[in-house]
Amino acid sequence: MEHRNHMKLEVESRSQNEAFARVVVAAFASQLDPTIEEIADIKTAVSEAVTNSIIHGYENSMGVVTLTCTIVDNELEIIVEDQGRGIDDVQQAREPLYTSKPELERSGMGFTVMETFMDEVEVYSELKKGTKIRMVKKFKSLNVE
Repeated sequence: MEHRNHMKLEVESRSQNEAFARVVVAAFASQLDPTIEEIADIKTAVSEAVTNSIIHGYENSMGVVTLTCTIVDNELEIIVEDQGRGIDDVQQAREPLYTSKPELERSGMGFTVMETFMDEVEVYSELKKGTKIRMVKKFKSLNVE
C-alpha cells in the first residue's frame, strides 16, 4: 500500500523565516521515522535553498518563498520556489565556491551542500521569473501505518 502525504508553506522572503521553514519541513519529514542525522541533513538543505531564494532571488526586495513537500512511500520530495530574479547560469551557480555576491560573507557552497545532504537535487531557473529547486531524500526504512 502506497503511503502518501503532502504539505505546502508560503513565507515572506525575510531571513527570520528561513529557520521556520527548516523546522516545518523537518517536522513533516518526521512521519518517515528518520534518524537524527537524516533530519539534520534535511534541515541543512532546506536552509540553503530558502536562504538562496531570500538573498539571491529577491535580493533587497520582498517576495514569497514557497515550500512544497510530498511523501510517497519512503521518499520525501521538497520543492523550494521563488519568483525572483532567476539564475544567469545554473551550471556555474552549482560550481563549488561560486557566488554572485562576493561582498557577502557567504561561502558559495549552497548547491554543493544541498547535493551532499540530499539524494537528488534539480535546479530550474528562468531570468526575471524565478527559481525552483527540487530535492529528494530517500529513507531506508518506512515505519508508517
